[in-house]
Amino acid sequence: MPTVESRLPLALAILALSTIALSACAQGGGGLKPEDSPLSEYLSAGYDRDASPKEQERRAKEQQKKQEELTADCMAKEGFEYKPFTGNMSFASSEDVKWEPEERSWVEKYGYGAVDNPMDQQMKGKEQEQPVEDPNQEYLQSLSEAEQQAYQETLYGKMADPDPQAEGPVEWKWQDAGCQGRAQHEVSADQPWQSDEFKPLVDRIQKFYEKMQDAPELKKLDGSWSACMGDAGESGFRKQPEAQQSIYDAMNKIYEQQAPMDPQQDPNSYQDPKDSAEMKKLGETERALALKDLACREKTSYRDAQLKIQFANEEKFVAENKKELEAFKVAGEKALAQEKKK
Repeated sequence: MPTVESRLPLALAILALSTIALSACAQGGGGLKPEDSPLSEYLSAGYDRDASPKEQERRAKEQQKKQEELTADCMAKEGFEYKPFTGNMSFASSEDVKWEPEERSWVEKYGYGAVDNPMDQQMKGKEQEQPVEDPNQEYLQSLSEAEQQAYQETLYGKMADPDPQAEGPVEWKWQDAGCQGRAQHEVSADQPWQSDEFKPLVDRIQKFYEKMQDAPELKKLDGSWSACMGDAGESGFRKQPEAQQSIYDAMNKIYEQQAPMDPQQDPNSYQDPKDSAEMKKLGETERALALKDLACREKTSYRDAQLKIQFANEEKFVAENKKELEAFKVAGEKALAQEKKK
């Protein structure tokens, strides 16, 4: 089942590089912006901000093509047929999509951008009249039920049993994600966040952001926001991110209740839970909650205050880890230069 999480894992946050872990879903109000953070200079070193949308699309397609070829090689070594499949790839430029969670008109339409978001709307506009058929579907249907399970586990990895005592989503590891995980890792191996050399630094950054969530200054700010939400009839949230996360948690429950698609089933007959009545109702709940959240953020100047706290803590982190961060930056710039040559 797909699991939806409002905050990006750090590796993906570094890969996206347009925002960072603490503010992955936030836009700064006033004069402060997340991308101007002290750590952004280092974490965004491998990201080509000047590349045109057309060039970004070309690179993304080339990367997926290479990944699919590696996946096919891996599956063949495991005794299965697999044809590279790139027909399901869609590309949307961030320049064409407005993400404005601090604007009332945007929140009225999208809430937090969970159930509905402008990216989905753009993707729907690009959908082909006839869906591209997966070239592996016929082969998959020719296998026995046991063989189909083995095929799926080889391709995607075996789904681990959830740990009831674990907090938060299960960490994604390419080693456990089958042939697709290995192929994805190999394609992005030049990126510093994938390197064993920088793993201690990446882990340290992750712990840094987690620890910052409990900073006394942030707790005080959340207290003011929580009191405002209580006055608005939403008394169940202690921290601002909890409001948005509650929507993603509810989305997960809807997905978990949906039976998985039978491999023998026609893919076109599968009903996406995102189109269900329950999801539409959740969208209404989301927009109402997000509007109250926005009003309380505005009343407490939450985003500016949050970023001031974040930037101050980041400055200390940079000073304490300057040498490793500089090396990370150099590696990112080198990886970007190699990518441009392809």
